[in-house]
Amino acid sequence: MFLNIDQKNPADIAAIDDHEDSLTYGELVRFCDHFGEVLDKRTLIFILSENCIGAFAGYIGALSNKIVPLIIHSHTESGLFQNLLAAYRPEYLWLPERLGHEYGSEVIFGFKHYILVKTGMTPPPLYKELSLLLPTSGSTGSSKLVRHSYKNVEANARNVSLLFGLDKHERALAALPIYYTMGLSVISSHIYAGATILLTGKSLTDGKFWTFMKEHRATSFTGVPYSFEVLQKLRFFRMELPHLQLITQGGGKMDEKLFRTCADYAEKNGKKFIATYGQTEGTARMAYLPAHLASSKICSIGRAIPNGELSLVDEQGKLILEKEATGQLVYKGPNVTLGYAFSADDLIRGDENKGVLFTGDLARRDADGCYYIIGRIGRFLKLFGLRVGLDECERIIKAEYNLSCACTGTDKGMYVYITDGKFTDKVLDLLIRKTHIIASAFKVIAIPEIPKNEAGKILYSKLIKE
Repeated sequence: MFLNIDQKNPADIAAIDDHEDSLTYGELVRFCDHFGEVLDKRTLIFILSENCIGAFAGYIGALSNKIVPLIIHSHTESGLFQNLLAAYRPEYLWLPERLGHEYGSEVIFGFKHYILVKTGMTPPPLYKELSLLLPTSGSTGSSKLVRHSYKNVEANARNVSLLFGLDKHERALAALPIYYTMGLSVISSHIYAGATILLTGKSLTDGKFWTFMKEHRATSFTGVPYSFEVLQKLRFFRMELPHLQLITQGGGKMDEKLFRTCADYAEKNGKKFIATYGQTEGTARMAYLPAHLASSKICSIGRAIPNGELSLVDEQGKLILEKEATGQLVYKGPNVTLGYAFSADDLIRGDENKGVLFTGDLARRDADGCYYIIGRIGRFLKLFGLRVGLDECERIIKAEYNLSCACTGTDKGMYVYITDGKFTDKVLDLLIRKTHIIASAFKVIAIPEIPKNEAGKILYSKLIKE
């Protein structure tokens, strides 16, 4: 079975959710057996996910029986959902029972508040090694998906488990969405280790989140930069959390001050803080910074995970051999996914990446072989002949004023969005001073909030230029 769940102690708890539903490994194996009896042939299924036992079991059940799931948010916008249905033609849906009346009439069976619904569609042919489909982390309103192989998912689970030294005694808080590659990595790596997953869909600002975390003695927490911004506002770094031993970060570059705060907190309180780097296209994690380097290598992504390789290439795609250098980051490893899908016709396609991923990220390598992300290669403007990094401008503003902000634009001008109008002139002056470009190149706009997805990533397409 998937991740050898049938070899775990059947009495051990595999998962608990914030509705206080729980599932032992033995119960999970029996569910997977039944899932396979009902879905007795390889096919395509959509999982409308929430962080709960039902969705978790559906994911494990699908992969244990060679059923290919596309995992999406249960609240996916109706238009996008209909586009995905039309584009990929799943034979089944696994969804919360409260949504059953919206998406189908033929209910096959139910489990832990989830039901299996038959769509009546004829599924497309599937590549034999295709295991899983996930939305690209940056896509909104798009049918573009990332195709994973069984080797990808298993390599990620094994390597992350090895990297973090996981064992059956871990109790991982799974607060990131299941449909998000980092959230799924938390689940897979801990199931591989025979540990317990603590599933919650509660917001970090909800008191019930903290009650759940403390009552179930969570030993690890994984967040994205936005998660840690919220934690800082909640004074997390003053909390007494004796059971929490491991804090991991992924999902983008963190502010330098906040990174240092996390590193200092871990060091002073006998915990580990491990920063990681990954993409959906690399099955979540491709690099990590060992905990003992967190204080000395601020904002570094470190080196490649076990069984992976990192390198840099120049603008012509040529390997950069110099020890200290800057270029596009390239990753090689068994967790590099098969490629993209845009429609059902692509699900029969094989491995197009061949284990090599050109990340699209500009990175710097230091003398010790540690890497630092500078920004996306496409996230640069040429203003009055000068190259300006949008990600770097965001970092400068956050570091100076601790403001939530987003930068976008064209070579004709940069749009800077901030959430506090009192800082409009100050931000403009800061950018002029740092970039040495005249004021007419920038337009600073105050908006109520920066649009972000549930993983905390900025939705640049939602920013309307004035």
